Amino acid sequence: MADPLLYLSLIAYFGATALWLGFFVAQRESLCRWGAWAMGLGLAPHSLALILRAGAYGHFPAATLGDTLLVLDWALVAAFLFLNWRHPIKVLGALAAPLAALMVCGALILPAGQGPASPLLNSVWLAVHIVLALLGYAALTLAFLGGIFYLVQERQLKGKKFGSFFYRRLPSLEQLDALNYWCLTIGFPLFTLGIIAGSLYAQHALGRLWSWDPKEVLTLIAWLFYAVLLHERLVAGWRGRRAALLSICGFLVLVVAFVGANLWFSSYHSFESFIRQP
Repeated sequence: MADPLLYLSLIAYFGATALWLGFFVAQRESLCRWGAWAMGLGLAPHSLALILRAGAYGHFPAATLGDTLLVLDWALVAAFLFLNWRHPIKVLGALAAPLAALMVCGALILPAGQGPASPLLNSVWLAVHIVLALLGYAALTLAFLGGIFYLVQERQLKGKKFGSFFYRRLPSLEQLDALNYWCLTIGFPLFTLGIIAGSLYAQHALGRLWSWDPKEVLTLIAWLFYAVLLHERLVAGWRGRRAALLSICGFLVLVVAFVGANLWFSSYHSFESFIRQP
């Protein structure tokens, strides 16, 4: 029953993509409003699909890359809608909406896990760890998307392309830098709390807080990127291009930690460890 709901979400997210790209090109406010509504409409069946999967599995839906992508995508859409309500950077939807649609596509294409779930998944701390970490990932993803727009707009300014397509449609550098700061101050604490909850889960499941496995090491490197960025923004006044580049670099490390360490290395973080072998 969950897959038809996900197809409804996919249709809504692709519809939102068309509306946000239309807004980006035509700059019509009505398209922006309808794009936000379409993403909200997609979030409703998306949420129900996750609830149904959790009920069917008997645990938090995070045993496979596809399931985890769905949870991350849910967090991304929810974070974007909240950001669009509180601090609207309207053109951000032109990147967030297609990313949301592609992540659902990926989740539907990826194979489901085979075999019964590992007892490792039956932990409240694991659910708390995953939810906090993915909410942090979502906010930092928005900082990454804003960083891309910042570099594009800065290039337009340096080239004095004041009448160009992108210059006339992208927000000012000050607005994009404020977006980076706002997403960082929300995403980094959530990411940090997710790591702490993960350590508590590891203590409960494995008897140790930290194992230095590949995902933990990569996650620590990403955390250090963002910790340095936030510290320097608050203390040294880092702004602009440097902050945008560090946000992009930190996000790329997060992607490797999220996907690569779960698929390429054997550890208790790998998805195969969540499926008991016969």
